[in-house]
Amino acid sequence: MNSSSNAKRLVLLVDDDALLLEFLSEVLGHAGYETTTAASAAEAIRKVEAREPDMALLDITMPGMSGLELARHLHENTAVPFMFLSASGDAESARQAASSGAVGFVVKPVDAARLMAAFESGLARADEIRQLRRTEANLNAALAAGRETSLAVGLLMGRFQADRNTAFEVLRDHARSSRRKINEVADQLLAAEEVLNSLHAGFASRLKSK
Repeated sequence: MNSSSNAKRLVLLVDDDALLLEFLSEVLGHAGYETTTAASAAEAIRKVEAREPDMALLDITMPGMSGLELARHLHENTAVPFMFLSASGDAESARQAASSGAVGFVVKPVDAARLMAAFESGLARADEIRQLRRTEANLNAALAAGRETSLAVGLLMGRFQADRNTAFEVLRDHARSSRRKINEVADQLLAAEEVLNSLHAGFASRLKSK
């Protein structure tokens, strides 16, 4: 499965088993991913500092700093998503992987088909997390940029029973499609709502007088 869309996606492979690293590199390379390898956590940290990968595949048990400790470092100091390789498929290993923030878990011995299924599932999950973070960052920036946007998002939430992210995304997409700033669209929306409220009051007054 050689995909040009994967060509620029870098995967860091971390394991003290040189033969396994070679196998993982071959399988992922055949699938169109760029790979780089590290035989220890210390080497992995140096490589991440030089260039952050799109995914890290970490052996849980390694001499020196373990894969779990490396995962903790990545989680606290980088935005690199990671998966674990483990010789154990027991519940405790899976629990440790999940609690550390891993997006996937592969049990050794690894075959190509099982590796790619788990890897691409983990990568998809990592992409979802990245998108959520981008949306949240965009939302926070927009809300901080102007009171109008904040009020308009709240208005859309109430009018359409939507959550905050959805309301913001609809407002943002409309602004983009009309090639206008989001604050301008928000201001127009609030002005329209004010007019509608005034008209509603006028209708209510007329109906009451009849």
